[in-house]
Amino acid sequence: MSETTGASYAAAGVDIEAGDRAVELMKEWVKKAQRPEVLGGLGGFAGLFDASALKNYERPLLASATDGVGTKVDIARRLGVYDTIGHDLVAMVMDDIVVCGAEPLFMTDYICVGKVHPERVAAIVKGIAEGCVLAGCALVGGETAEHPGLLGEDDFDVAGAGTGVVEADRLLGADRIRTGDAVIAMASSGLHSNGYSLVRHVLLNQARLALDTHIDEFGRTLGEELLEPTKIYSLDCLALMRTTEVHAFSHVTGGGLAANLARVIPDELHAIVDRSTWTPGPVFDLVGRTGNVERLELEKTLNMGVGMIAIVPQESTDVALATLADRGVDAWVAGEITDRGEHTTGAALIGDYAS
Repeated sequence: MSETTGASYAAAGVDIEAGDRAVELMKEWVKKAQRPEVLGGLGGFAGLFDASALKNYERPLLASATDGVGTKVDIARRLGVYDTIGHDLVAMVMDDIVVCGAEPLFMTDYICVGKVHPERVAAIVKGIAEGCVLAGCALVGGETAEHPGLLGEDDFDVAGAGTGVVEADRLLGADRIRTGDAVIAMASSGLHSNGYSLVRHVLLNQARLALDTHIDEFGRTLGEELLEPTKIYSLDCLALMRTTEVHAFSHVTGGGLAANLARVIPDELHAIVDRSTWTPGPVFDLVGRTGNVERLELEKTLNMGVGMIAIVPQESTDVALATLADRGVDAWVAGEITDRGEHTTGAALIGDYAS
């Protein structure tokens, strides 16, 4: 009589011990991304944040956001580099939160993998923790899920959710914007985490460029350029709010500069941005030339060199630019707010890019 072995979780492809090992490896990084309001440590069922820290607010408004990093994870997988993609995740979440003027408080992450490789998971969390430090928030918890049969052994995806707080009477947005306000652009660090489906299609699928190809215009390999972490602007934006009057921010992500700027412009006003005030980085030109991509398509897909916009009164321009310069942020006046007039959209790009 033959013996049969019963089914098990491990036989189905889920390695609980590997998951436990990943948690142990990531603990040292999570400890670095803390705030004094966080209670408890890694391993609980929920992250705890002491809300009594908000008692000094007259009317605290909680701001929340959730996001991922899109198909940029494919570049990380191909290169075997996992410790930068977390910066992108924090930027995509916390730079959305700061747009309304909120201070980032805490974040949680979700990492989905085909197979748990503890060192890889820990490297991803390392990047998230480092990003949280740059954003001024705490990493209070997360989840790693193993999905054998649905994802390949080396496949993964990441997502995150964050919470911030802003005093009600300091809430930024369209109702504060006035005719004559200056539109200040803050330089992006590259492609950030948007448009990678187009970028991968053009550079990797159509042109069949190898990620280890050295690109003279970049001064490094294509893979290194594509994996450049997204700039985290949270603390820079908060510094602006402390030093001068700010009416609104706009985080330039999917949809491009004009579409994201239009989201914060009131119906009766219009934003005009002059392309000649900056030169997009060479990666944008490479994508456009290689794929014969029309400029309008590039502009509605990629950030074209601008990652965050601040809208401030004209009299605040000098202080705002000086504050950003002191923080090492490349910024410039890129346009202004005008009456709507005959315009049919909330924002428009005019002129040609500087060469």
